[in-house]
Amino acid sequence: MVSSGTRLNLMSNTGLLIVISVGVVLNHLQRFLEVFRFDEVDRVPDYEFCYWKETITRWHKEGLPRYVEGRNEMNAYLGLEGWPPGEQLPIRNGLWPTLPSRTIKIEGDRVTIDDGMGGICYQTISTSSLPHYMRHPLKDKEDWEKLQSFFDPDTPARFPLNWDEIAETYRDRDYPLGIRVGSLYGWLRNWMGVKRISICFYQDPDWICEMMDTLVNLWIKLIRKALGTVKVDYSQWWEDMCYSRGPLLSVNHFEEYMVPRYRKVTNVLKEYGVELNLLDSDGDITALVPGWLEAGINVMYPLEARFTDMYRLREDFGHNVLLIGNYDKRALFHGVDLTSMQKEFGRLTPMLEDGGYIPMIDHCVPPEVSFKTFKAYLEKKRAWLRRAS
Repeated sequence: MVSSGTRLNLMSNTGLLIVISVGVVLNHLQRFLEVFRFDEVDRVPDYEFCYWKETITRWHKEGLPRYVEGRNEMNAYLGLEGWPPGEQLPIRNGLWPTLPSRTIKIEGDRVTIDDGMGGICYQTISTSSLPHYMRHPLKDKEDWEKLQSFFDPDTPARFPLNWDEIAETYRDRDYPLGIRVGSLYGWLRNWMGVKRISICFYQDPDWICEMMDTLVNLWIKLIRKALGTVKVDYSQWWEDMCYSRGPLLSVNHFEEYMVPRYRKVTNVLKEYGVELNLLDSDGDITALVPGWLEAGINVMYPLEARFTDMYRLREDFGHNVLLIGNYDKRALFHGVDLTSMQKEFGRLTPMLEDGGYIPMIDHCVPPEVSFKTFKAYLEKKRAWLRRAS
């Protein structure tokens, strides 16, 4: 931590010289970078992760304006500082173009969908439930052959036509800018199903390697094209591969097949000055954190409090692990219970003081939380963070 009166001259990933004095008000970019360098900041950024559809429906009945539907509108309405942090480059980083889906039938609150990739699933209409697949789109190598061309990095429209113009707008920004990378396990699991991908690691590991290498090669080419023009401050990954008791994949398989491939990508990111690699994974992530850190993925979120002990992560890995989230959503289930809220802030205070940590609710805000309660939580959180406005 920096002592009072100290001035720091730091070069950000944008190439701008940042001069910081303790006690001065920093901008969003400075706060984001310095909190993860364990330097003293006036306050950490004010983020919230997301909201379930049912939550927004409830809040509309409790005073939230009807025009506020998605995360971006919610962030603007409530004065939050965005999520993901700041902004992300407008690049298509996965299967592209997306394939047209069609509705097969609607029965009450349930809709059956052909996803356009060969999969058939159903969803409930009124809730945020994940699609339940009756037939996954990626069943065998023949299906994979059909999909491979959709991961061509040179496919038109992965970048906007006015990319050079957009890149210029990022030059003198005062907010974080990131690049989305993707998912090695999570995407394949979505397309194959947990059972099929689990069997495949044993019966056809070469095919697993081929698919993962296809994704890695796509990301590396996109990164080199984008970051040759624009400087960014972080990368963002999505890798939902844990449940309440730990990983869906063995740690040995994770470390053998995934860690070296992550490292290929983070090494390229590092060439362009990107050293903050944010990873979104739910459930108990504890067993996978050593591999992610070895691979250069160092910022973990949303850290579901029921399943992941972030104090244990900090004890085990020190300041090598950076953290976002972990405010236990269950503290808001009792209405405007300021004692319960304050107790949870108290639990998180030692981590906030240690640094390398940005608090937010540990996943999407569920419908058990009233709009009045959420606004009271934000007011308490901002006082705790010393956010004046």
